[in-house]
Amino acid sequence: MNIGDTSVYTDFQGLGELKAMASRDAEGSLKRVARQFESMFIQQMLKTMRQASLGEGLVDSDQSLFYRDMYDQQLSLNLAESGGMGLADVIIRQLQGQHGVEGQSGAEIPIRQVTDYGRNAPHLKVVPQLATVVGEKESIQAAQPEKDPLGWSIDDFVEQLMPWADEAAALIGIQPQALLAQAALETGWGKRMMRGAGDQPANNLFGIKADRRWDGEQVKVYTLEYQEGVAVKRRDSFRAYDSYRESFLDYVEFLRGSPRYSKALEVAGDSQRYFSELQQAGYATDPKYANKISSIMAGDELQSALARFKANAGEPL
Repeated sequence: MNIGDTSVYTDFQGLGELKAMASRDAEGSLKRVARQFESMFIQQMLKTMRQASLGEGLVDSDQSLFYRDMYDQQLSLNLAESGGMGLADVIIRQLQGQHGVEGQSGAEIPIRQVTDYGRNAPHLKVVPQLATVVGEKESIQAAQPEKDPLGWSIDDFVEQLMPWADEAAALIGIQPQALLAQAALETGWGKRMMRGAGDQPANNLFGIKADRRWDGEQVKVYTLEYQEGVAVKRRDSFRAYDSYRESFLDYVEFLRGSPRYSKALEVAGDSQRYFSELQQAGYATDPKYANKISSIMAGDELQSALARFKANAGEPL
């Protein structure tokens, strides 16, 4: 597939193609990222317009709303690829004017991605992040939060991760707050996130191990595994990611790529059954894993943080 062609929003090969393109065509990669940003902006506009409607139709259901969201995401991508609203051109002119775009070794390509929902602009806040090309090696990373997760409050946790939870949840038909609850259990609301060299967060939100299928970065940490109901401390290798979004999308691909989790994905619309099926399939050895996530999801801490997040974003409670 040519990187300039319109694709489906569930195509995860786009990031790899964009990385390769950055090393040989910096200006082209900037245009591609600008179109992707415009697509995300259009999607948020569609979402806001639907939320402002008088209500759901008489025949609407969770499944119909899920497929409607899928349609909106594909529509926003097609609109951006076919010319969009001109936002991509504005972004390109602004970034080229500020920093310039070069394809030579050592040049910097400024990339901006949506990282959270802002208080004032309907739900969008742009945070700058670098994509650097050094010699033959490129590194394009999704934007990182300004605050180390070690210092996050629960409100920070929800604000930083909700955009990516929302995106990943739509791909498997689960509520985004269910994924936030699972990430909260795995990372202690971000405060116990795995760390690698230089004490840098590994951005692993779901405790996915680095088995033989994984050829990316990894970290070795101590973890508790339950053997016949007894907690045993052991040291294992876990996947490390460049961004939280990457962690969410890899979580989706990890589940989709393993038949053992097919039953869980079939009942993703019911979060309690979903996590029970994950546990039975061996996702975690903790016998209370599903119950712990359900407790977090229904707990006052997450519910209150979600309510404040929606109020700040101007969404209906």
